[in-house]
Amino acid sequence: MQIFYAPDISIRPELPEEEARHALRTLRLGEGSEIMIADGRGAFYKAVILNPNPKHCQVSIAERIEQPPLWNFHLHIAIAPTKNIDRTEWFCEKATEIGIDAITFLDCRFSERHEVKIPRLEKILVSAMKQSVKATAPKLTGMTDFGAFIRQPFQGNAFIAHCAEGVKPLLQHACHPRIATLILIGPEGDFSPGEISEAVDCGFRAVSLGNSRLRTETAALAACHTLHIVNYDFPAKGLPLVAELR
Repeated sequence: MQIFYAPDISIRPELPEEEARHALRTLRLGEGSEIMIADGRGAFYKAVILNPNPKHCQVSIAERIEQPPLWNFHLHIAIAPTKNIDRTEWFCEKATEIGIDAITFLDCRFSERHEVKIPRLEKILVSAMKQSVKATAPKLTGMTDFGAFIRQPFQGNAFIAHCAEGVKPLLQHACHPRIATLILIGPEGDFSPGEISEAVDCGFRAVSLGNSRLRTETAALAACHTLHIVNYDFPAKGLPLVAELR
């Protein structure tokens, strides 16, 4: 079943205009059509279209379905956005499909990009959320100063992945399953020595993502996937719901 996004559906039973146009003009749905709506905060809503108006498409809510957790840990990746924003958008899309809870954009010493368009990225996250049959969209935080970010309190695993010389364990050997995890991914020029030292002083552990030198967005996605592999023994309670929605 086609999934639509309406963050205020619990208090305002209608589709946002962009979603309504897609439902009515692209998919040719009409009055009485059954649809599934995600609120982006963990719940699906089975609904029926009442008024097929592309600007104010009112629906009747038949059932609210809370989606069970699809993974058993909290994953937060803080990444310096790439000069070519398409690569950063690709990471956001694929990480959402795999499963991620929060993405923060870092402004580092060697960053080649110092601003991002959050509204566009939010649309990409919502599209990936719907495509992968999730009811929760990742939390997105705009450009944040590296030094200020690493000083924020964080409970759980905290890692910095960098390419500098030194003995570093592989991420999959350093992380612990079922624990909140924060991973820092640097810009195309990597973190500066000072940033690495500063992060370590703040409690971050240096890790390696393997022997290959990876692009920023590839490194971030590899880290995301690694954490899911480490935690793969978690019972997939969400699978029956996914099957039902499809």
